[in-house]
Amino acid sequence: MSSGKPSFENYDREEAEEFSGIIRNNATYATDFINRTSDPDAVRYLVNELEIDGRRSGNREQVKQAVLTSTVTPFEVKQTVAQRNYNLGETLVPDTVKKNALTAIKVGKPIVLYGPTGTGKTYFAKQLALEACIDYSIHTATPTWTPADITGSIQPETKDGEIEYHRRAGCVSQGIQKANEYQDNWGVIIDEITRADISQVFGPLYTAIEDEDQVIFRNDDGDPLTLNDNVKIICTMNMSDRTVNELDNAITRRFAMIELSRYGDEERASLFDRWIGELGSDVDIDRDKLQELLESHHQGINEGTTTSGEDGIMEFGPMHYEDVTQFLKHACGDGGQYRGEEDVAVGQAFATYIAPRILNTAALPQINRLASHYETLDNQFEAFDLSPAMDLANQQAEAEEREMGVSAYE
Repeated sequence: MSSGKPSFENYDREEAEEFSGIIRNNATYATDFINRTSDPDAVRYLVNELEIDGRRSGNREQVKQAVLTSTVTPFEVKQTVAQRNYNLGETLVPDTVKKNALTAIKVGKPIVLYGPTGTGKTYFAKQLALEACIDYSIHTATPTWTPADITGSIQPETKDGEIEYHRRAGCVSQGIQKANEYQDNWGVIIDEITRADISQVFGPLYTAIEDEDQVIFRNDDGDPLTLNDNVKIICTMNMSDRTVNELDNAITRRFAMIELSRYGDEERASLFDRWIGELGSDVDIDRDKLQELLESHHQGINEGTTTSGEDGIMEFGPMHYEDVTQFLKHACGDGGQYRGEEDVAVGQAFATYIAPRILNTAALPQINRLASHYETLDNQFEAFDLSPAMDLANQQAEAEEREMGVSAYE
């Protein structure tokens, strides 16, 4: 292995190995080698074996950009560099959901992941983008969004008393720029799209989806930006209070609609079992009873009880319950705030992570049923004190009743 000044001739895998020491420790040589090589295996070696984007001295960003913008770099190697510090874990959604989503992306369709709260839509959107793309950007829609947040706008800026105008790309235009720069797939995640006026905000995007020559924005140099197959648009939509049929037909015609449901009984039980299994051996909680509680709570919220003719209170996905188990893991382990008070900790976990999320969108009849549901669970599971969650629901109900009473006499 040479440690002197390299004399690259072929810029291939063999020379990458021969001069590995100096390439790894010198950003200038590394960048020069990547820019000149025509051997994909050489870049693969430098990234996978030497980790030149993170282990050598010098300008790390310079080397990273060289790898990502090179036309020689294989797609999976670009992914390695862009995602080196990511750790999202394994996919938790049902296998059919993943298959449908990946197929839709391969077809070239933008997709909408929709379903009730707690089904892991945003988390899966990130995992999906990382599997199908080099990297992604994520943007959360708001009620104030306009088409400019999608395509872009021209913004004034005062400099030395003079007004100058600059172009600011919207989220999709930014994605186009990234895909063009890296010459490969880039993901654009638009989270919670129902918070915005979809019909208004997505108008220009609808046109661009149907017409690949449609210019949706121009950069500061005046170059046109058009939607291309390298831009993978992934949206999430909370459908707790809406159905697909209530959406503008424009979006269901142009997007692949991928439903994330509440999960089947076996899939849900597998999730609960996994999360409870992560409790430390020092946590003194009856794990079987805890799993039974999670299932009973979930069933009561979504389907009602077996002793009542009423349907469920609302749709509520299983992902919320991971927060409960994580709370218990830290609260009841060695040195935890609820060590020795595990029964109290369970109720506090539900009052902290579960009840507020349900109450946030619940109407008064639902709130009253939720309070009754917690009272039933508190009586059924004597090992756990669920009164904090029950009290929270009762307080919310009283507040709603007071507000309705005031309104009635105005």
